[in-house]
Amino acid sequence: MRSARSTIRDVARAAGVSISTVSLVLNNKGNVSEATRRRVLKVARELGYVPSRAARDLSLQRTGNVGFVLREDHFTRSEPFYTYIFLGTEFEARLHNLYVLLTTIPRDYRKGEHTPRFLRERSVDGLLIAGKVSEAFLEEVRAMKLPTVLIDYESEGFPAVVIDNQGGARMAVEHLIQQGHRRIAFVGADIRHPSIANRLEGYRIALARAGLPMDPALVLVVEEAEPTRATGQRLGAQLLALPERPTAAFCANDALALGVMETLLQAGLRVPDDVALVGFDDVQGAAQAPVPLTSVRVFKEQMGELAMRHLAERIGPEQTRRPYARGQHTIVAPTELIVRASSVKNA
Repeated sequence: MRSARSTIRDVARAAGVSISTVSLVLNNKGNVSEATRRRVLKVARELGYVPSRAARDLSLQRTGNVGFVLREDHFTRSEPFYTYIFLGTEFEARLHNLYVLLTTIPRDYRKGEHTPRFLRERSVDGLLIAGKVSEAFLEEVRAMKLPTVLIDYESEGFPAVVIDNQGGARMAVEHLIQQGHRRIAFVGADIRHPSIANRLEGYRIALARAGLPMDPALVLVVEEAEPTRATGQRLGAQLLALPERPTAAFCANDALALGVMETLLQAGLRVPDDVALVGFDDVQGAAQAPVPLTSVRVFKEQMGELAMRHLAERIGPEQTRRPYARGQHTIVAPTELIVRASSVKNA
């Protein structure tokens, strides 16, 4: 007769083995014969025995928790890019019987003062870090030797899940070239961010492949600013002030593109007739823009799922934890161009 309250002692008694043997079988450890293993598993199923998660984690010296960290300003932006990534990690974590603990850190991170509580207390088995964070925080995490996966960012010593930034940018610029554009601007900010730098490189490659010269005057970048809508408005004004205005612009993300669009429309220009626009990320507001925005779609939930899966594989015995070199063990998530009215005349 099945009992929801069957214990490991009940399984051991019914199978005719010791409690330690049952534990070895259930945790897939030790030198146990195949016949014994099968008998223990059969009895456990018949008794409806469900191992205690807490007891199992304690025996494995694990907490069953994973930390998810991102910067405060990334979490509070109106474009919920990292929110979707977080949801992807949460869905995948359930499959691995893990809990995700979310926290944010400030842009001007200081060790000790801003160290997340779950790191101070060592109450997580691994860490996911989304987006660009302070190098001081990454140094602290490196010193802890905690299994860690970065998302949408790369740094020495960490595996990462990143976007195909270069490929997505090439696809966007090639689309504009196919629409007949020859003077195409690049609009960007925070160019030292690996993702933005790779998108600029994709822009350069697409022009070169088409035999088009890259005019430095058309590379509109504010290096120190964040790639926000306000920065896009500022760069849109610079675009309008150019002696010879481009007929199209590839923007390093949708927030920039929407800011540029707002400036162009306020100046009385038409999108795409006067200036065609393409963004990157395909945030929720892209399709609802005054002129629906063509954008490079990033599969955000999938990135979260991939990162969590990769981290779950890394959470294990100490001997499996090893340092990574940048460029190794990096998973590249694909992109897709979503064409809307902002880049196609008469669309």
